[in-house]
Amino acid sequence: MLEGKVALVTGASRGIGRAAAIALARAGAKVVINYNSREAQAAEVAAATGGVAIQADVSQAAEVERLVREAGPVDILVNNAGIARVQGVGQATERDWDELIAVNLKSCFLMTEAVLPGMRARRWGRVINLSSVAAHVGGVVGPHYAASKAGMLGLTHYYAAHLAREGITVNAISPALVETDMVTANLNATPDRIPVGRFGRVEEVADAVLLLATNGYITGQTLHINGGWYLA
Repeated sequence: MLEGKVALVTGASRGIGRAAAIALARAGAKVVINYNSREAQAAEVAAATGGVAIQADVSQAAEVERLVREAGPVDILVNNAGIARVQGVGQATERDWDELIAVNLKSCFLMTEAVLPGMRARRWGRVINLSSVAAHVGGVVGPHYAASKAGMLGLTHYYAAHLAREGITVNAISPALVETDMVTANLNATPDRIPVGRFGRVEEVADAVLLLATNGYITGQTLHINGGWYLA
């Protein structure tokens, strides 16, 4: 299905990124697993997928350039790297704001810009941005997190509109309360918030990643994988 394609997944050492990398590898893609600090976990994902793990802080332009150079021609980019810091009204500082915007949103911009020249030259590409239900309803993490995830949707719409005729699709996925370390560590995140009555599974989000990676007629869209919390 994706034989001959190179897929780069940021933040792929665990959670949704790990599941996406495994799904893409099973579909035939050569997978590049990006990680920042979890080297051992990234190595496990690389072993499971037959891919390669590359360390880089994707909120830094120089490291993004190195990552993309080492990865080689990237056909599928999954912008999954992100952090969450539970801070309510009046609790987040300017430093908190800057860090979440850099890791969650700036990285999405830097990575996309870095892989686009090759995609445009080949006239084929898939960019998939992992946003969040927080972009639509505010969520349970904090204002900085919600703003960073909403910004990803703006980037998605812009790139999709300007690249559609070049064989490049750009889409977003907005999950809600998927059972990852990030969610289970948040005491505000409980299954009773979800109409279907349970947390989502990472594989259910990975299914959506695979759909967007293989479909050339879906672009500029947001897939809501949220158990009915937000009804688009």
